[in-house]
Amino acid sequence: MTTARIARRRRVGIRVAAPAVAIALILSGCGSNDLETSSSSLTSSNDINPKERGELREGGNLRLALTNFPATFNSSHIDSDGEVSDLVAWTLPGTIKSNAAGEITTDTNFFTEVKLTDTSPQTIVYTINPKAVWTDGTPITWEDLRSQWYALSGRDNAFQVKATQGYAQVDRVERGADDRQAIVTFGQHYAEWQGLFDIIYPKASTATPQAFDAVDRNGLAVSAGPFVITSIDKAQQRIVLGRNPKWWGETPKLDTVTYSVLDYSARLNALQNNELDAATVSGLDEVKTASNAPGIKVRRAPAPRFSHFTFNGAPGSILEDPKLRVAISKGIDRQAIATASQQGVVTDPKPLNNHIFVAGQKGYQDNAASVAYNPEQAAKELDDLGWKLNGDVREKDGRKLEIRDVMYQQELWIQVAQIAQQNLAKIGVKLIIQTYPGNGLFTDVVDPGNFDIVQFSWTGGILPLGALPQIYAYNPAHPLSNKGKIGSPELNALIEQTIAELDPEKAIQLANQCDKMIFDEGFSLPITQSPGTIAVREGLANYGAFGLASPDYTTIGFVK
Repeated sequence: MTTARIARRRRVGIRVAAPAVAIALILSGCGSNDLETSSSSLTSSNDINPKERGELREGGNLRLALTNFPATFNSSHIDSDGEVSDLVAWTLPGTIKSNAAGEITTDTNFFTEVKLTDTSPQTIVYTINPKAVWTDGTPITWEDLRSQWYALSGRDNAFQVKATQGYAQVDRVERGADDRQAIVTFGQHYAEWQGLFDIIYPKASTATPQAFDAVDRNGLAVSAGPFVITSIDKAQQRIVLGRNPKWWGETPKLDTVTYSVLDYSARLNALQNNELDAATVSGLDEVKTASNAPGIKVRRAPAPRFSHFTFNGAPGSILEDPKLRVAISKGIDRQAIATASQQGVVTDPKPLNNHIFVAGQKGYQDNAASVAYNPEQAAKELDDLGWKLNGDVREKDGRKLEIRDVMYQQELWIQVAQIAQQNLAKIGVKLIIQTYPGNGLFTDVVDPGNFDIVQFSWTGGILPLGALPQIYAYNPAHPLSNKGKIGSPELNALIEQTIAELDPEKAIQLANQCDKMIFDEGFSLPITQSPGTIAVREGLANYGAFGLASPDYTTIGFVK
């Protein structure tokens, strides 16, 4: 199952099938408030049990869990998800790291310098650490960056990428002073240029569409981080990482990291039975259970992650009409969901009212007025659209207003859906809850569009604007992570203007204009921001609720 969301790569648009919220008791309240509560807004602190290297013992195995076995180990492929990004982050190079306040610096393990040298045209010079090598012994060079740029640029739709942001704006990647330097020149300005190449695959993995799909389908052919994948057992649903013998940086404290696919309902028992070392906990019941377990500590730092209802607006879908999507949105009481899911875990739970920024993040504002809960108005709008009550369920042209809500097969997601189901029943909309196991949920169900509403979570980070072109822009020929196939030329144009704005304040203003349009078109309905509660073994150090910080994989370990 999904454990702590620790990906070093602080990009956006990572999908998470596991629940970001948990309902303790839907109808009868959420129990006592005797546990410590925290804010649901981002802060400049985190909770990771920080320790110096000398305080940690050498070796040890960190046991984590996955929701499903990876469909691919290429984290840029459309078939990948947030868990793939978490896993490969231990093993691959990137450009940046961040602290708890979200302040960005260059990751000098891989680059001695990443510098914006010109704005007309926008130019970045990447100087690669001369010690950096792939696990096959070959050096990391400018050619790896050039190959990845082309694969992710959107120039060739045969590359099945989940995002093109940043790369689509690049005009060329050239050799610098030597093979260890790349000069990246943009054809259009790109606001979040610091996130470019914040995960890098070798050129063999990105050379052709066929290589992009196949080379890392069943494992990483070559990597370059402090850890490498040492074994993959699909039958046992287990992946083991070990120290990289060619690693040039600080020696990791851990010997191994073991990921096991585990049903979500089993992860707390696994933690209590000393079979796991960390697991996400959500909702009062889970937090209380974990807090009362011997040797377990619940760590807290609000996370840039949120759950949502995403609508299917593809041609022929029952929710194709944006006015219908907005009317249905007005019939869902998100405050009731927030209260039920987070009461006793965070102070004053509130629904999230922005698709781009999370609460506490610079730029966050409430843009959700067009979908504010108003069942009377929702019913009127449904009437005006021709969806008339016939018994308990509305109909139009002989078609019942029955909507299939798809989600991971886990009680907590189901309970969120049940609140929405109760809300919508009052306005004559029948919500049908359909659950699926983690394996294949996206590749077999969501990506082919076999849903009317789908529930999952997006993980964002310090560079949130990248979500705009990845998730909310729409090109029918290349939808990227736009699961609902919803969009407009007007929104696309505003998104392009936003991500090309190099003035951060102006970019924030434009992003919020985009967000209002996203709400107005009924794209999706954010539910709640994650409180970032992580249950970890007490002796585990430099790991836990990271907030906006990126982990140092070489210092994660167990205290002496």
